Amino acid sequence: MKKIIVIGFFLFVTANITAQNWLTNYEEAVQIAKQEDKNIIMVFSGSDWCAPCIKLEKYIWESDDFKNYSSENWVLLKLDFPKRKGNKLSKEQQNHNDALAEKYNKKGYFPLVLVLDKNGKILGETGYKSITSQEYINHLKTFE
Repeated sequence: MKKIIVIGFFLFVTANITAQNWLTNYEEAVQIAKQEDKNIIMVFSGSDWCAPCIKLEKYIWESDDFKNYSSENWVLLKLDFPKRKGNKLSKEQQNHNDALAEKYNKKGYFPLVLVLDKNGKILGETGYKSITSQEYINHLKTFE
């Protein structure tokens, strides 16, 4: 029984160490970025309808390379715009995301990936690219 508990605890800790901390609140992301002196990766995504967004999630954001690098170097902010009823955001979150889209994504591109400085100034922008996760990290780093 003790072995099962120890193994379960180890798996729980390991999963949490490699988990990403995608924020959904811009003000919180800026506050953390300032405290930790990091840039922000802001992603506009259509998680349940945008094929390139889904590929970006699967092949880049969920990769170990990205998880490891981003946890040490960036504050992650994801702004989702789902279309399916079952994935609907709260009214407050939808208004928050809409306001940020009005400011940062006026053309309505999906996915849109912005690298922001700790004050919210755009350093660069990109979208989905069919490249390795390490190549994508290097691509994002060129904006810094």
